[in-house]
Amino acid sequence: MTFPLRRLSAGCLAIAMAGAMLSPAFAQAPQPAKSQAAAEAEAKRPKIESFTLENGLQVVVLPDHRAPIATQMVWYKVGSADETPGVSGIAHFLEHLMFKGTKTHKEGEFSNAVSAIGGEENAFTSYDYTAYYQQVPVEQLKEMMGFEADRMENLVLTDEVVLPERDVILEERRMRIDNDPGAQLSEAVDAALFQNSHYGIPVIGWRHEMEKLSRDDAIAFYNKYYTPNNATLLVAGDVTLDQVRAMAEETFGKVKRRAEPGERHRPQEPEPRAERTVTLSDPRVTQPSVQTTYLVPSENTAKPSEAESLDLLADILGGGATSRLYRALVVDQGIAAGTGAYYQGTALDDGQFMTYGTPRGEATLEQVEKAVDAEVAKIVREGVTPAELEAAKNRVRKALIYQRDNQASMARRYGAALSTGQTIAEIESWPDRIEAVTVDQVNAAARTYLQKKRSVTGTLLPASVESSAEAKAPDGSPAAAGAVDPTAGAPVSGDTRS
Repeated sequence: MTFPLRRLSAGCLAIAMAGAMLSPAFAQAPQPAKSQAAAEAEAKRPKIESFTLENGLQVVVLPDHRAPIATQMVWYKVGSADETPGVSGIAHFLEHLMFKGTKTHKEGEFSNAVSAIGGEENAFTSYDYTAYYQQVPVEQLKEMMGFEADRMENLVLTDEVVLPERDVILEERRMRIDNDPGAQLSEAVDAALFQNSHYGIPVIGWRHEMEKLSRDDAIAFYNKYYTPNNATLLVAGDVTLDQVRAMAEETFGKVKRRAEPGERHRPQEPEPRAERTVTLSDPRVTQPSVQTTYLVPSENTAKPSEAESLDLLADILGGGATSRLYRALVVDQGIAAGTGAYYQGTALDDGQFMTYGTPRGEATLEQVEKAVDAEVAKIVREGVTPAELEAAKNRVRKALIYQRDNQASMARRYGAALSTGQTIAEIESWPDRIEAVTVDQVNAAARTYLQKKRSVTGTLLPASVESSAEAKAPDGSPAAAGAVDPTAGAPVSGDTRS
């Protein structure tokens, strides 16, 4: 089971990255803030509604009547950053265990039912939430609700179930982290950036702690957090509010409220004081790369206009083939195979702003790093232009339109935002807040947050070279020849998943 985004998920980052992959032509023809046609289309969009069951479960309905299918997502407001110190990985481990049997249904019955009707299912764990997903013909929605409600309260965990699955997650760590130098570097960068926050601990967990995870750990975590008053049910598809309400009351409404998780008080980051660097050399590395990650506020912690400004700043600086980084490093200087920037803002606590680059041809990684830093320094010093800002807003408008065309993407956007402290009204007003951002606000965000003392620079090198001054693209590679997609080269963001 896979899902593409790690920490944030479908708020600003998803839209910004989607915008980065749109045609460069979109950036060349600024349009009015909202055309009459766009306003009319917006008015016709079905209203998103919400209600809360007596047991505390929030239910959100996103109508989409274009096809007779429905997407159900259950989001628990708990992720790896909520774990007790010493049991890292328990949130992800429980995600695996939720696919085991319950008092009512034996192991595999739920997944087999989804498969038998041609549906899709998924699950993912992040720092701030854990979610479970099915997309099925709409007539099977109530059955899916019954299965999901059942495992919310009736999960059966024995040592015979738990211990073999612990071996599975340890093997998953071996495959995805221990065998991937890039993933190891990302872990090291996160640990250096987040010195006090639990965001510095990998979602999958540290191996020495994973090896000790027990049945009692899983049951305690399940009993505390997997209660309806700590969850959100999102249903997107060919449904009405009344239909969803009736089905939810008959299924989820019968689940007892069995715990009070309370407020999510977590260790917070102190104000950064020093630039940090992390270098990893490995014989398996063929393409060297560099990434610089800045500690910035998230949508949940930012002052008014800051998160929106950071989102647009990332687009202008490194959001695709029309961005400053791409034009400077790939087109003009010809030294980078891939480069860009993005903002991860959908988080309960701090967010991240990242730049990255990989060398091309005879250029060294050191040259690429210096060129990226020069573009960042330039945008901090000189600011963005009105034309650049309008072009970025235009790309975001179009990206949001594409996102609304996908049930799962929309449910993901709302689920991630609701699980990290936002309201439906705040999610809905996001496009208007983007439109209201000014040049001065973007420039202020750049000056405030793109400071080296707020950053960690991670460098990935082949074992055959001693420093980034010697690291180049491998001979004969597409990167060396320059045949690279404009969005290639970004460090992969991915949930630790089943």
